Amino acid sequence: MQDATKQSITVVVTAVGAIIGQGIVASLRMLDRPIRIIGIDRDANGIGRHFCDHFVAKPSCDETSPEYLEFWLELLRRENVALVLPGLELDVLFFNERRALFETTDARIVLNSSALIDLGQDKWDMGEALLQAGFPAIPSTLSRSLDDCTRELGPLPLLLKPRRGNGSRGIALLKDAADFDYWTQKSPDDFLVQKYVGSNDQEYTVGAFGFGDGTTLSPITFKRRLSVAGNTQYAEVVDEPLLTEAVRRLSRHFKPLGPTNYQFRLEGTIPYLLEINPRFSSSTSLRAAFGYNEAAMALDYYLHGKEPAEPEVKSGRAWRYSEDLVVL
Repeated sequence: MQDATKQSITVVVTAVGAIIGQGIVASLRMLDRPIRIIGIDRDANGIGRHFCDHFVAKPSCDETSPEYLEFWLELLRRENVALVLPGLELDVLFFNERRALFETTDARIVLNSSALIDLGQDKWDMGEALLQAGFPAIPSTLSRSLDDCTRELGPLPLLLKPRRGNGSRGIALLKDAADFDYWTQKSPDDFLVQKYVGSNDQEYTVGAFGFGDGTTLSPITFKRRLSVAGNTQYAEVVDEPLLTEAVRRLSRHFKPLGPTNYQFRLEGTIPYLLEINPRFSSSTSLRAAFGYNEAAMALDYYLHGKEPAEPEVKSGRAWRYSEDLVVL
């Protein structure tokens, strides 16, 4: 009988115009498997299409419209898609909300647990869940008064963060009363204010592939520096037992499924969780370069029903930089 992992398959990667989708494609290209990659993106002129075997532009209709749903159902049928790897949070939400419908198709969608996807959408709700479960949580408030904020959280500087969203988008450092007045008036209503914990050189991103029962593969930990957009710009593989143990405990409680990204700041010996991204992250291709290939793990687990082997993680450092691609 032919090995199922050696049969040619068609895989869809979404958002190939952005760093996460491109990282998933790059991770797939590392594999010695017959994979046909279809890239999906709104921008038909983006660079991502050149990394894929075939490209399909998303229709201009809204994601909530029947036309958009039919686009996906027809694409999966027409191209005989085996697996979909969402590279954009909006795509994760789209597929999660229609999970039962897509489970009736022949394609498998790489999705985390619905509960964790929903919880990860709101930083305040996540903080409350951490406190209820006995985990360290960054002191936070929904107050709109500087006096109340400093009474609850301590002196400035503080951080203002959108309740929804990921990365560093919308985050503002409040150094004085003028900052507080400016950013609280400029920001949308759904924000929170947090104590400033740790420092920029004590920020970490951890990847751990989960199995939905509270267990995961051993994690890979990067000490990182962020770009302006909030993506990992520089990463160094480190062994940080405090974070390894924190991920083990968090995984046991939240039971993640598939690629899961944890972002931390250390303050002394306290690992403060910044957020859980229950999906592929901007560090996907960096992790794959060091031996932690989450796209390969997703193929094994979601498509072939195999628990991935423990990865052999290499040590080292990585930088991101710009490069030109010229097509004549």
